[in-house]
Amino acid sequence: MKTGLFCNYENHHQDVRRAIFEQVLLVKQAENLGFEEAWVSEHHFNESNLSPSLLLLMAHLAGVTSTIRLGTGAVLLPFYNPIRVAEDIATLDNLCSGRLAFGIAKGGPFPQQNQHFGVLMSESRAMMLEAVALIQKLLYETDVSFNGQFYQCDRLTVYPQPLQKPIPVYIASGDDDAIKFAAENSFGLMGGPPFSLTRLKNTVSKYRQLNSSGADKFLLARFFFVAKTSDEAVSEALPFIRKFSQKMIANTTQVMQNSPQPQKPFDRTNICFDEDYLLENSIIGDVETCRDKIKKFQDELDIGTLALKPSSSSLQKNRESLQRYNQEVRNYV
Repeated sequence: MKTGLFCNYENHHQDVRRAIFEQVLLVKQAENLGFEEAWVSEHHFNESNLSPSLLLLMAHLAGVTSTIRLGTGAVLLPFYNPIRVAEDIATLDNLCSGRLAFGIAKGGPFPQQNQHFGVLMSESRAMMLEAVALIQKLLYETDVSFNGQFYQCDRLTVYPQPLQKPIPVYIASGDDDAIKFAAENSFGLMGGPPFSLTRLKNTVSKYRQLNSSGADKFLLARFFFVAKTSDEAVSEALPFIRKFSQKMIANTTQVMQNSPQPQKPFDRTNICFDEDYLLENSIIGDVETCRDKIKKFQDELDIGTLALKPSSSSLQKNRESLQRYNQEVRNYV
């Protein structure tokens, strides 16, 4: 199992420059600790998460790191022209000397994003899958012609070509069509912090029934903090967990109320944003607790990469937590 860092560029102190460069320091520390990967999320219109331009942020990370793989976690494809994304991804892969991983998602549940980018939520998943199909052709083929429902091109070749052939692709979705698409193309899957173990096991099982070689292609992101005692860890992480819970419950309530079609309810066997649920499904606690939680995820899911999201508002506390993980947890799981 590889260890990764999950990067949200949180603006804990209402200081944009500080938020950006504290996240960079954590990535550089993760690389120094021997972490294999760092994944950058994409958020829009959010004063708490300052990563709307994740490819720009990753270009900066490419210049200040040398060994850690850099992953998009994830590009919200329906909000972009896929031709431009192909150009940017190929350029970024060259900038980071072939260390790029390309994670994609449809976006949501954030209705404001779909509203301002002019994308119907009912079409976003189909747009994501069609966009990545076009991007794959543009990255590795010449004179590409494509005539899809949403995107078209005629005898197009993009430059530069990527350094990796292919760039690893990951899809953040538990939808059956997305799982099938990922398995058929040997893409990886990503599971976010609110996804229940039951849902993740079901997703991974469906994928591996279609593609048994995908055992090393599952990325699990989890909120994380390890301290000397579990009480200390929970106390340090709880303000972040609580804020995330409140924000996501508000967003999903809006989605449910405004959807023209019946939506599957959020529950603890699928995806849930309740505070106690998030704490239970995170890797937060003392050393022994964190070891046990990671081992359970390993046993149930056969994880390829565990991406840790440090959950303190203090840079120093997060650095200490990553150091403790490296010294007292990592070699025991």
